[in-house]
Amino acid sequence: MSRSGKVTAAKTSKKGRRHPLANVALIAIGLLFSGGAYAAFSSATASADESTAAPSSQEQIETGEKLFAANCATCHGMNLQGTEAGPSLIGVGAASVDFQVGTGRMPLQMQGPQARVKPKQFTESDTAALAAYVASYAPGPGIPEDKYLDAQGDAANGAELFRINCAMCHNVAGAGGALTEGKFAPPLTGVSEKHIYEAMVTGPQNMPVFNNANLTPEDKRDIITALKYMENTPSVGGFGLGSLGPVSEGLFIWIFGLGSIVAITVWITAKSN
Repeated sequence: MSRSGKVTAAKTSKKGRRHPLANVALIAIGLLFSGGAYAAFSSATASADESTAAPSSQEQIETGEKLFAANCATCHGMNLQGTEAGPSLIGVGAASVDFQVGTGRMPLQMQGPQARVKPKQFTESDTAALAAYVASYAPGPGIPEDKYLDAQGDAANGAELFRINCAMCHNVAGAGGALTEGKFAPPLTGVSEKHIYEAMVTGPQNMPVFNNANLTPEDKRDIITALKYMENTPSVGGFGLGSLGPVSEGLFIWIFGLGSIVAITVWITAKSN
């Protein structure tokens, strides 16, 4: 090959070769687009989870601020930023405050594996004021609409969704169950429809968050319907023994069933003698 031919081939080869940083640039562009799409989807989901209730008044927010400073700021910080004694509340939404305060879990009675239900410390209006104040800092799940709390949904669909998503912790009958490190899934009997819904959208304690991408508001309504149906319908099998499953039922048979047989045997033997 002549010298001119070699030069031409070298130039062609050089032009066809990709720059070493091209792959890095392509990966960066891909990450940028995928990250932007994920952020947009997350924002849309978060917006869908928020309540469409009327906005809180400034007076209610100011009342909530005073209540928060007097009762909650010691653990959660004056600016909701959190401390070593309590997590940040920025972005938790009104639903989380309404659930934790409305069920008596907060203010916390004592440090432990998880907050326990106890008598409420605040009135309904004070709870609403605290929720409005926390929600004013950043958007988050709002108080659910009444149309999802009427327990008039599809109980069969709700029972299936409950078995798939909740029964592994709360028991198939909603009777609760033990978890690790002293934690537990509480029983769901006697819990209001609003607090059940709020627990699903906020994920208190060890519970995962079920936003509208996981369970639609109609799905949550169906789950509430199923739970209220089980709570209000007598057990067709008789005494439910706490609905704790085959362990409690087997223990009952061993203690009372075999105990009765032994007692009858002793009585027959004593009678014959």
